[in-house]
Amino acid sequence: MRAYLIGEMSRRTGVNIETIRYYERSGLMPAPARSPGGNRQYNDDQLRRLYFIRRCRDLGFSIAEVRNFLEMVDRRDFTCAEVHARTREHIDTAERKIRDLRKMLSTLKDMASQCDRGDVPECPILDNLYAAEGDAK
Repeated sequence: MRAYLIGEMSRRTGVNIETIRYYERSGLMPAPARSPGGNRQYNDDQLRRLYFIRRCRDLGFSIAEVRNFLEMVDRRDFTCAEVHARTREHIDTAERKIRDLRKMLSTLKDMASQCDRGDVPECPILDNLYAAEGDAK
C-alpha cells in the first residue's frame, strides 16, 4: 500500500494541511502511521476518506453531518433511504438559505438604487441601515 505525506494529501485533495490536522484532532480522520522521523504517512483509505470529507464540506454539510455520515459508513449500519433522507434535509436547508440570500440581495439592490452617489455626507444606504425595524424605506 502506498504512503502519502501530509503535503501530498493536501495537494491531491485540495484540503489545507492545517485542516487535515484539524480533521485528525476532531476524529474525522484516523491518526496516520508515522515514519521513523515522525512524519505522518497516510494510506489509500485515508486519502479516499479525505476526498469524501472535502466533497461533503464543498456541498455545505456541517462537520457534525460529515461525522454522522462517516460513522454510518464506518459501522456499515445505514440504508440508502437514511442517506437520502439526510440529503433531502440538507437540500431543504440549502433552499431556505437561497431564499434568504435572494431576499438579502433584493434589499441591497433596492438600497443601492436609492443612492445618487453624491459627494455630500448624506446617504440613503446608511439611513436605511440605521432605521429602526419597520422604518426602513
